[in-house]
Amino acid sequence: MLIIYRILINIVFIFSPLIILIRILKKKEDVKRFKEKLCFFSKKRGDGKIIWFHGASVGEIKSIIPILEKLENNNGIRKILITSNTLSSSKIIQQFKLKKIVHQFFPIDTNHLSLKFINHWRPSCAFFVDSEIWPNMFCNLEKKNIPVNLINGRITKRTFRNWNLVPNFSKKFFSKFNLCLASSIQSKKFLEKLGVKKVLFLGNLKFAETEKEIKEINKNLKKNLNSKKIWCASSTHETEEDICGKVHIKLKKKHKNLLTIIIPRHVERTNAIISELSKNNLNVQKFSSNDKKIYSNTDIYLIDAYGINKSFYNYCKIVFVGGSLIKHGGQNPLEAARFGCNILHGPYISNFSDIYKFLKKCNMTKRISNSQSMYWTLDGLFTKKNTTNKTQKKITIIGQNIFKKTYNEINKLLKDEI
Repeated sequence: MLIIYRILINIVFIFSPLIILIRILKKKEDVKRFKEKLCFFSKKRGDGKIIWFHGASVGEIKSIIPILEKLENNNGIRKILITSNTLSSSKIIQQFKLKKIVHQFFPIDTNHLSLKFINHWRPSCAFFVDSEIWPNMFCNLEKKNIPVNLINGRITKRTFRNWNLVPNFSKKFFSKFNLCLASSIQSKKFLEKLGVKKVLFLGNLKFAETEKEIKEINKNLKKNLNSKKIWCASSTHETEEDICGKVHIKLKKKHKNLLTIIIPRHVERTNAIISELSKNNLNVQKFSSNDKKIYSNTDIYLIDAYGINKSFYNYCKIVFVGGSLIKHGGQNPLEAARFGCNILHGPYISNFSDIYKFLKKCNMTKRISNSQSMYWTLDGLFTKKNTTNKTQKKITIIGQNIFKKTYNEINKLLKDEI
Protein backbone atom coordinates (compact mmCIF):
# COMPACT_ATOMS: atom_id res chain seq x y z
CA MET A 1 0.00 0.00 0.00
CA LEU A 2 2.86 2.37 0.85
CA ILE A 3 4.42 1.63 -2.55
CA ILE A 4 1.19 2.64 -4.32
CA TYR A 5 1.04 5.85 -2.26
CA ARG A 6 4.64 6.69 -3.13
CA ILE A 7 3.98 6.18 -6.85
CA LEU A 8 0.96 8.50 -6.68
CA ILE A 9 2.70 11.22 -4.64
CA ASN A 10 5.68 11.12 -7.03
CA ILE A 11 3.29 11.75 -9.92
CA VAL A 12 1.99 14.77 -8.00
CA PHE A 13 5.59 15.90 -7.53
CA ILE A 14 6.30 15.66 -11.28
CA PHE A 15 3.36 17.95 -12.02
CA SER A 16 3.97 20.18 -8.97
CA PRO A 17 5.54 23.08 -10.95
CA LEU A 18 2.39 23.38 -13.05
CA ILE A 19 0.11 22.95 -10.01
CA ILE A 20 2.02 25.60 -8.06
CA LEU A 21 1.99 28.00 -11.03
CA ILE A 22 -1.79 27.70 -11.31
CA ARG A 23 -2.12 28.29 -7.56
CA ILE A 24 0.13 31.37 -7.78
CA LEU A 25 -2.08 32.80 -10.55
CA LYS A 26 -5.10 32.16 -8.29
CA LYS A 27 -3.25 33.91 -5.44
CA LYS A 28 -3.25 30.74 -3.35
CA GLU A 29 0.53 30.55 -3.05
CA ASP A 30 3.20 32.90 -1.76
CA VAL A 31 5.18 34.08 -4.81
CA LYS A 32 8.44 34.15 -2.84
CA ARG A 33 7.97 31.25 -0.45
CA PHE A 34 6.31 28.51 -2.54
CA LYS A 35 9.75 26.87 -2.95
CA GLU A 36 9.58 25.80 0.69
CA LYS A 37 7.16 23.07 -0.44
CA LEU A 38 10.06 21.70 -2.51
CA CYS A 39 12.45 21.95 0.46
CA PHE A 40 14.22 25.14 -0.59
CA PHE A 41 14.18 26.54 2.93
CA SER A 42 13.83 30.28 3.54
CA LYS A 43 14.98 30.05 7.17
CA LYS A 44 18.08 28.63 8.80
CA ARG A 45 17.66 26.06 11.53
CA GLY A 46 20.01 27.56 14.10
CA ASP A 47 21.27 25.82 17.24
CA GLY A 48 19.37 24.02 19.97
CA LYS A 49 16.38 21.72 20.04
CA ILE A 50 13.28 22.41 17.96
CA ILE A 51 9.68 21.45 18.71
CA TRP A 52 7.56 20.99 15.58
CA PHE A 53 3.81 21.55 15.14
CA HIS A 54 1.95 21.01 11.86
CA GLY A 55 -1.60 22.06 10.98
CA ALA A 56 -3.10 22.04 7.50
CA SER A 57 -4.76 25.45 7.36
CA VAL A 58 -6.37 28.29 9.30
CA GLY A 59 -8.64 26.25 11.58
CA GLU A 60 -5.91 23.86 12.69
CA ILE A 61 -3.40 26.64 13.30
CA LYS A 62 -5.88 28.75 15.25
CA SER A 63 -6.69 25.80 17.51
CA ILE A 64 -3.08 25.55 18.72
CA ILE A 65 -2.37 29.29 19.13
CA PRO A 66 -3.12 29.15 22.90
CA ILE A 67 -0.64 26.25 23.19
CA LEU A 68 2.01 28.20 21.27
CA GLU A 69 1.48 31.30 23.41
CA LYS A 70 2.02 29.23 26.55
CA LEU A 71 5.13 27.55 25.14
CA GLU A 72 6.54 31.00 24.30
CA ASN A 73 6.98 31.50 28.05
CA ASN A 74 8.79 28.20 28.54
CA ASN A 75 12.45 29.08 29.00
CA GLY A 76 13.48 25.55 28.08
CA ILE A 77 12.21 25.99 24.53
CA ARG A 78 14.39 28.03 22.17
CA LYS A 79 12.55 27.57 18.88
CA ILE A 80 9.20 26.25 17.66
CA LEU A 81 8.76 25.21 14.04
CA ILE A 82 5.26 25.64 12.62
CA THR A 83 4.32 24.21 9.24
CA SER A 84 1.09 24.49 7.29
CA ASN A 85 -0.14 23.98 3.73
CA THR A 86 -1.97 27.20 2.91
CA LEU A 87 -1.16 30.84 2.32
CA SER A 88 -4.01 31.96 4.60
CA SER A 89 -2.63 30.01 7.56
CA SER A 90 0.81 31.59 7.12
CA LYS A 91 -0.78 35.04 7.33
CA ILE A 92 -2.62 34.08 10.52
CA ILE A 93 0.68 33.04 12.13
CA GLN A 94 2.30 36.36 11.16
CA GLN A 95 -0.40 38.33 12.98
CA PHE A 96 0.53 36.92 16.39
CA LYS A 97 4.22 37.89 16.18
CA LEU A 98 5.40 35.09 18.43
CA LYS A 99 9.16 35.43 18.92
CA LYS A 100 10.11 31.76 19.07
CA ILE A 101 8.03 30.74 16.07
CA VAL A 102 9.51 29.89 12.67
CA HIS A 103 6.95 29.19 9.95
CA GLN A 104 7.59 27.09 6.85
CA PHE A 105 5.27 25.51 4.32
CA PHE A 106 4.89 21.74 4.61
CA PRO A 107 6.79 19.90 1.85
CA ILE A 108 5.20 17.66 -0.76
CA ASP A 109 5.14 14.27 0.95
CA THR A 110 7.56 12.37 -1.27
CA ASN A 111 10.02 10.08 0.47
CA HIS A 112 12.98 12.22 -0.66
CA LEU A 113 11.52 15.61 0.33
CA SER A 114 10.18 14.45 3.69
CA LEU A 115 13.61 13.03 4.57
CA LYS A 116 15.32 16.23 3.40
CA PHE A 117 12.94 18.27 5.56
CA ILE A 118 13.64 16.17 8.66
CA ASN A 119 17.41 16.25 8.11
CA HIS A 120 17.34 20.04 7.82
CA TRP A 121 15.14 20.86 10.82
CA ARG A 122 15.96 17.85 13.06
CA PRO A 123 12.94 18.29 15.37
CA SER A 124 13.03 16.70 18.82
CA CYS A 125 9.37 15.74 18.54
CA ALA A 126 6.47 16.36 16.17
CA PHE A 127 2.84 17.29 16.83
CA PHE A 128 0.32 16.98 14.02
CA VAL A 129 -3.08 18.65 14.38
CA ASP A 130 -6.58 17.37 13.57
CA SER A 131 -6.50 14.85 10.68
CA GLU A 132 -3.07 15.53 9.22
CA ILE A 133 -1.59 12.15 8.31
CA TRP A 134 1.34 11.93 5.88
CA PRO A 135 2.74 8.41 5.30
CA ASN A 136 6.23 9.24 4.03
CA MET A 137 6.85 11.90 6.65
CA PHE A 138 5.66 9.60 9.44
CA CYS A 139 7.79 6.68 8.24
CA ASN A 140 10.90 8.84 8.10
CA LEU A 141 10.21 10.39 11.50
CA GLU A 142 10.00 6.87 12.93
CA LYS A 143 13.32 5.92 11.28
CA LYS A 144 14.92 8.94 12.96
CA ASN A 145 13.37 7.99 16.33
CA ILE A 146 11.41 11.25 16.46
CA PRO A 147 8.13 10.75 18.36
CA VAL A 148 4.97 11.60 16.41
CA ASN A 149 1.89 12.83 18.27
CA LEU A 150 -1.59 13.83 17.14
CA ILE A 151 -3.34 16.79 18.80
CA ASN A 152 -7.10 17.29 18.60
CA GLY A 153 -7.21 14.19 16.42
CA ARG A 154 -10.28 13.87 14.21
CA ILE A 155 -11.27 10.75 12.29
CA THR A 156 -14.60 10.86 10.46
CA LYS A 157 -16.74 7.82 9.65
CA ARG A 158 -15.75 8.13 6.01
CA THR A 159 -12.03 8.34 6.84
CA PHE A 160 -12.33 5.35 9.18
CA ARG A 161 -14.08 3.27 6.50
CA ASN A 162 -11.37 4.15 3.96
CA TRP A 163 -8.52 3.17 6.31
CA ASN A 164 -10.39 0.01 7.25
CA LEU A 165 -10.23 -1.16 3.63
CA VAL A 166 -6.54 -1.89 4.28
CA PRO A 167 -6.61 -3.08 7.94
CA ASN A 168 -3.09 -4.53 8.08
CA PHE A 169 -1.51 -1.41 6.63
CA SER A 170 -3.59 0.96 8.78
CA LYS A 171 -2.71 -0.84 12.03
CA LYS A 172 0.97 -0.86 11.13
CA PHE A 173 0.80 2.81 10.19
CA PHE A 174 -1.30 4.15 13.10
CA SER A 175 0.81 2.25 15.62
CA LYS A 176 3.57 4.75 14.80
CA PHE A 177 1.81 7.42 16.89
CA ASN A 178 3.36 7.99 20.29
CA LEU A 179 0.18 9.67 21.63
CA CYS A 180 -3.14 10.81 20.19
CA LEU A 181 -5.36 13.38 21.88
CA ALA A 182 -8.75 12.80 20.25
CA SER A 183 -11.21 15.66 19.65
CA SER A 184 -14.27 13.48 20.27
CA ILE A 185 -15.33 10.15 21.77
CA GLN A 186 -16.07 8.86 18.27
CA SER A 187 -12.57 9.81 17.02
CA LYS A 188 -11.05 8.12 20.07
CA LYS A 189 -12.84 4.86 19.25
CA PHE A 190 -11.82 5.05 15.58
CA LEU A 191 -8.17 5.77 16.42
CA GLU A 192 -8.05 2.83 18.83
CA LYS A 193 -9.58 0.50 16.22
CA LEU A 194 -7.08 1.73 13.64
CA GLY A 195 -4.19 0.70 15.87
CA VAL A 196 -3.10 3.70 17.95
CA LYS A 197 -1.64 2.38 21.21
CA LYS A 198 -2.34 5.39 23.44
CA VAL A 199 -5.41 7.58 22.87
CA LEU A 200 -6.87 10.13 25.30
CA PHE A 201 -10.05 12.14 24.97
CA LEU A 202 -9.67 15.52 26.68
CA GLY A 203 -12.20 17.47 24.61
CA ASN A 204 -12.10 19.51 21.40
CA LEU A 205 -9.26 22.05 21.58
CA LYS A 206 -11.29 24.41 19.38
CA PHE A 207 -13.33 25.27 22.48
CA ALA A 208 -10.20 27.07 23.72
CA GLU A 209 -9.08 30.35 22.20
CA THR A 210 -6.46 33.06 22.46
CA GLU A 211 -7.34 36.41 23.98
CA LYS A 212 -4.96 38.28 21.65
CA GLU A 213 -6.78 37.72 18.39
CA ILE A 214 -9.54 40.36 18.54
CA LYS A 215 -8.52 43.48 16.64
CA GLU A 216 -10.06 46.85 17.33
CA ILE A 217 -11.82 48.38 14.36
CA ASN A 218 -12.03 52.08 13.57
CA LYS A 219 -14.40 54.19 15.75
CA ASN A 220 -16.25 55.57 12.72
CA LEU A 221 -16.74 52.05 11.41
CA LYS A 222 -18.18 51.04 14.79
CA LYS A 223 -20.70 53.89 14.55
CA ASN A 224 -21.68 52.77 11.06
CA LEU A 225 -22.25 49.22 12.26
CA ASN A 226 -24.25 50.31 15.32
CA SER A 227 -26.52 52.45 13.16
CA LYS A 228 -27.49 49.61 10.81
CA LYS A 229 -29.44 46.37 10.95
CA ILE A 230 -26.73 43.83 10.23
CA TRP A 231 -26.08 40.14 9.83
CA CYS A 232 -22.96 38.28 8.83
CA ALA A 233 -22.16 35.37 6.53
CA SER A 234 -18.81 34.01 7.70
CA SER A 235 -16.35 31.50 6.22
CA THR A 236 -18.42 31.29 3.04
CA HIS A 237 -17.56 29.15 0.04
CA GLU A 238 -18.40 29.37 -3.66
CA THR A 239 -22.17 29.70 -4.37
CA GLU A 240 -22.94 30.59 -0.75
CA GLU A 241 -22.22 34.29 -1.33
CA ASP A 242 -24.70 34.34 -4.19
CA ILE A 243 -27.37 32.82 -1.93
CA CYS A 244 -26.65 35.42 0.76
CA GLY A 245 -26.85 38.22 -1.80
CA LYS A 246 -30.28 37.10 -3.00
CA VAL A 247 -31.51 36.82 0.59
CA HIS A 248 -30.27 40.36 1.24
CA ILE A 249 -32.39 41.65 -1.65
CA LYS A 250 -35.53 40.05 -0.18
CA LEU A 251 -34.78 41.19 3.37
CA LYS A 252 -34.10 44.75 2.25
CA LYS A 253 -37.71 45.10 1.09
CA LYS A 254 -38.87 44.62 4.67
CA HIS A 255 -35.93 45.75 6.80
CA LYS A 256 -34.60 49.21 6.06
CA ASN A 257 -30.99 50.26 6.60
CA LEU A 258 -29.90 46.62 6.16
CA LEU A 259 -26.25 45.66 5.81
CA THR A 260 -24.95 42.19 5.00
CA ILE A 261 -21.34 41.45 5.96
CA ILE A 262 -19.67 38.62 4.05
CA ILE A 263 -16.39 37.13 5.26
CA PRO A 264 -15.27 34.53 2.67
CA ARG A 265 -13.22 31.54 3.74
CA HIS A 266 -10.66 32.36 1.04
CA VAL A 267 -10.12 36.07 0.42
CA GLU A 268 -8.37 35.41 -2.89
CA ARG A 269 -11.88 34.85 -4.26
CA THR A 270 -12.78 38.50 -3.60
CA ASN A 271 -12.97 39.61 -7.24
CA ALA A 272 -15.04 36.57 -8.25
CA ILE A 273 -17.45 37.21 -5.36
CA ILE A 274 -17.87 40.88 -6.32
CA SER A 275 -18.49 39.89 -9.94
CA GLU A 276 -21.17 37.38 -8.89
CA LEU A 277 -22.94 39.74 -6.48
CA SER A 278 -22.87 42.61 -8.98
CA LYS A 279 -25.01 40.55 -11.36
CA ASN A 280 -27.88 41.12 -8.92
CA ASN A 281 -27.20 44.88 -8.86
CA LEU A 282 -25.86 44.75 -5.32
CA ASN A 283 -23.48 47.48 -4.18
CA VAL A 284 -20.40 45.77 -2.78
CA GLN A 285 -17.81 47.58 -0.70
CA LYS A 286 -14.48 45.96 0.15
CA PHE A 287 -13.08 46.33 3.67
CA SER A 288 -9.65 47.07 2.18
CA SER A 289 -11.03 49.97 0.13
CA ASN A 290 -12.27 51.74 3.27
CA ASP A 291 -11.88 50.26 6.74
CA LYS A 292 -13.08 53.47 8.42
CA LYS A 293 -16.49 54.05 6.90
CA ILE A 294 -19.34 52.15 5.26
CA TYR A 295 -20.99 54.05 2.42
CA SER A 296 -24.69 54.80 2.72
CA ASN A 297 -25.56 52.85 -0.46
CA THR A 298 -23.54 49.72 0.49
CA ASP A 299 -25.49 46.47 0.43
CA ILE A 300 -22.64 44.04 1.01
CA TYR A 301 -19.57 44.82 3.11
CA LEU A 302 -16.99 42.27 1.93
CA ILE A 303 -14.18 41.51 4.36
CA ASP A 304 -11.15 40.83 2.17
CA ALA A 305 -8.63 40.41 5.01
CA TYR A 306 -7.57 37.50 7.21
CA GLY A 307 -7.94 37.20 10.97
CA ILE A 308 -10.59 39.83 11.73
CA ASN A 309 -13.76 37.73 11.91
CA LYS A 310 -14.06 38.22 15.65
CA SER A 311 -13.90 42.00 15.29
CA PHE A 312 -17.27 41.87 13.52
CA TYR A 313 -18.92 39.22 15.70
CA ASN A 314 -19.14 41.89 18.39
CA TYR A 315 -21.66 43.73 16.22
CA CYS A 316 -23.30 40.93 14.23
CA LYS A 317 -25.46 38.94 16.59
CA ILE A 318 -26.75 36.85 13.69
CA VAL A 319 -24.14 34.79 11.83
CA PHE A 320 -24.47 32.25 9.05
CA VAL A 321 -21.46 29.90 9.19
CA GLY A 322 -20.47 28.81 5.70
CA GLY A 323 -19.23 25.62 4.13
CA SER A 324 -22.53 24.12 5.29
CA LEU A 325 -24.87 24.76 2.35
CA ILE A 326 -22.45 22.87 0.11
CA LYS A 327 -20.97 19.40 0.61
CA HIS A 328 -17.90 20.67 2.41
CA GLY A 329 -18.71 19.70 5.99
CA GLY A 330 -19.01 23.18 7.50
CA GLN A 331 -16.65 25.55 9.28
CA ASN A 332 -16.10 26.12 13.01
CA PRO A 333 -19.10 27.89 14.64
CA LEU A 334 -17.45 28.37 18.03
CA GLU A 335 -15.89 31.76 17.26
CA ALA A 336 -19.33 33.25 16.63
CA ALA A 337 -20.84 31.38 19.59
CA ARG A 338 -18.34 32.95 21.99
CA PHE A 339 -19.82 36.34 21.16
CA GLY A 340 -23.36 35.17 21.85
CA CYS A 341 -24.34 35.15 18.18
CA ASN A 342 -27.37 33.28 16.85
CA ILE A 343 -25.88 30.80 14.39
CA LEU A 344 -27.41 29.65 11.11
CA HIS A 345 -26.01 26.65 9.28
CA GLY A 346 -26.83 24.39 6.37
CA PRO A 347 -27.26 20.59 6.43
CA TYR A 348 -23.58 19.74 5.83
CA ILE A 349 -21.82 20.09 9.21
CA SER A 350 -19.99 16.76 9.59
CA ASN A 351 -16.64 18.51 10.29
CA PHE A 352 -18.03 19.97 13.52
CA SER A 353 -20.94 17.67 14.38
CA ASP A 354 -20.01 17.36 18.08
CA ILE A 355 -19.75 21.14 18.46
CA TYR A 356 -23.05 21.72 16.71
CA LYS A 357 -24.73 19.18 19.01
CA PHE A 358 -23.52 21.17 22.01
CA LEU A 359 -24.67 24.50 20.55
CA LYS A 360 -28.04 23.05 19.57
CA LYS A 361 -28.63 22.02 23.20
CA CYS A 362 -27.86 25.61 24.16
CA ASN A 363 -30.48 26.81 21.65
CA MET A 364 -27.89 28.83 19.72
CA THR A 365 -28.22 27.29 16.26
CA LYS A 366 -30.83 27.14 13.53
CA ARG A 367 -30.60 24.83 10.55
CA ILE A 368 -31.48 26.12 7.09
CA SER A 369 -31.52 24.28 3.78
CA ASN A 370 -31.82 26.96 1.07
CA SER A 371 -32.27 30.68 0.41
CA GLN A 372 -35.96 30.57 1.31
CA SER A 373 -35.39 29.06 4.78
CA MET A 374 -32.47 31.46 5.31
CA TYR A 375 -34.77 34.39 4.56
CA TRP A 376 -37.52 33.27 6.94
CA THR A 377 -35.03 32.49 9.72
CA LEU A 378 -33.25 35.83 9.43
CA ASP A 379 -36.54 37.71 9.26
CA GLY A 380 -37.62 36.06 12.50
CA LEU A 381 -34.30 36.72 14.27
CA PHE A 382 -34.35 40.42 13.37
CA THR A 383 -37.49 40.82 15.45
CA LYS A 384 -36.40 38.59 18.35
CA LYS A 385 -34.11 39.34 21.27
CA ASN A 386 -31.90 36.58 22.58
CA THR A 387 -29.60 36.49 25.59
CA THR A 388 -26.80 33.95 25.50
CA ASN A 389 -24.45 35.10 28.28
CA LYS A 390 -24.77 31.79 30.13
CA THR A 391 -23.70 29.85 27.04
CA GLN A 392 -20.77 32.20 26.42
CA LYS A 393 -19.51 31.63 29.96
CA LYS A 394 -20.01 27.87 29.59
CA ILE A 395 -17.95 27.79 26.39
CA THR A 396 -15.17 29.76 28.12
CA ILE A 397 -15.07 27.38 31.10
CA ILE A 398 -15.09 24.30 28.84
CA GLY A 399 -12.32 25.80 26.68
CA GLN A 400 -10.11 26.65 29.66
CA ASN A 401 -10.47 23.13 31.05
CA ILE A 402 -9.65 21.45 27.71
CA PHE A 403 -6.69 23.76 27.14
CA LYS A 404 -5.25 23.06 30.60
CA LYS A 405 -5.50 19.27 30.19
CA THR A 406 -4.09 19.36 26.64
CA TYR A 407 -1.18 21.60 27.59
CA ASN A 408 -0.33 19.37 30.57
CA GLU A 409 -0.15 16.30 28.31
CA ILE A 410 2.05 18.13 25.80
CA ASN A 411 4.24 19.44 28.61
CA LYS A 412 4.77 15.90 29.93
CA LEU A 413 6.07 14.86 26.50
CA LEU A 414 8.28 17.92 26.16
CA LYS A 415 10.04 17.34 29.51
CA ASP A 416 11.81 14.39 27.90
CA GLU A 417 12.71 16.35 24.75
CA ILE A 418 13.94 19.79 25.91
